[in-house]
Amino acid sequence: MRFELFIALRHITARKRETFLSVAAIGIAVMILMVSQAFMVGFTQELYDKTVDNLPHVVVSPKDGDENIHLYKNIVIKINSIDGVTASSPYLIGEASFKYKDKNRNAALKGIIPSEEDAVAHTKKDIIKGNYEELGFSENTIIIGDTFAEKMELDLGDTIDVSFPNANPLSLKVIAIYDTGTALDETLTYTSLETAQRFFDTNDAINGISLRIDDFSRDQEIANILQKEGYDATGWTENNPEILRTITIERTSNNISLGFILLIASFGVVSTLNMLVMSKVREIGIMMAMGAEKSKIRMIFMLESGILGLAGALLGTLSGIALALSIGSYPLPEEIYGIASIPVVIRTSDVLIIITLVFLLNLVAGIYPAQRAASFDPVSCISTR
Repeated sequence: MRFELFIALRHITARKRETFLSVAAIGIAVMILMVSQAFMVGFTQELYDKTVDNLPHVVVSPKDGDENIHLYKNIVIKINSIDGVTASSPYLIGEASFKYKDKNRNAALKGIIPSEEDAVAHTKKDIIKGNYEELGFSENTIIIGDTFAEKMELDLGDTIDVSFPNANPLSLKVIAIYDTGTALDETLTYTSLETAQRFFDTNDAINGISLRIDDFSRDQEIANILQKEGYDATGWTENNPEILRTITIERTSNNISLGFILLIASFGVVSTLNMLVMSKVREIGIMMAMGAEKSKIRMIFMLESGILGLAGALLGTLSGIALALSIGSYPLPEEIYGIASIPVVIRTSDVLIIITLVFLLNLVAGIYPAQRAASFDPVSCISTR
């Protein structure tokens, strides 16, 4: 064992109370950091699962000055050949007026190809009543949201009248009801693409194509590729900036708070080492008189700082993982909060980064007391009582 490491370990083990308090302070700070990071990653993942995963990652729209996209089948084939695009869904959407008995309401009517829309937006999993696939092979049918159905007093099998200025009136049969838990449940209805084209009198045309890509973070890249091909395309980050804004605000405030917690814990190490240096003045002087170089004296206290930081980081990380998992396993009433439990995600990369960051931070924090110990005059130190 090297001389510096031997002395550092002797100092740490000899002052058990101070060592325990220093390691505990760092451990508590790291535990809070680990739990908060697990919650933050879990919250972000839950937000993506509830929103981004159900959104079209890229949307292709008509060019400026055009209301619709014609010859869209050839365009869809070309878009599907782009590397990274995993699914596409052409659609025709517009406003419509709905009437059932004495109830009237306006909402969006979206004509889709059911299998292709499900591949992009996972619409089938939101169905709570009825048959989603029936939309693809039956005429004059419609799928509505549960809130829309409640306010219109509609149920499966009911027929609703649909009209709008410059549109061809239709009577559509309710074949399914969906629930996304969002405002769409009241404002968006689905019918087949052919039915929508007949209603809006557009012939074989659409006014949008939704895309799903293998990596949703590439949305702007894919949108730029499509724009270079002459299409008007936008990514989900441009269409839904509030999602990124929410995540950024949460992450920034979280990191600032936790940064201050770590700084406080690191100053505790500085204080402990500083007191240790002052209590070992005579010992330091004797080592210097026996030939110990200033660099070795400095290394002793740097090692102590690093060992305390590493021990606190490991203790805090393990405690934080255990605490986060125990909190994440606690069940929540899903009908109230929309989730069955608090989302917790522990990533190996986060664990390694936290341990490394805390270790380096405490190593840096130990520079001052280590430098102070190395600057002592051996004669003055030995004569000190």
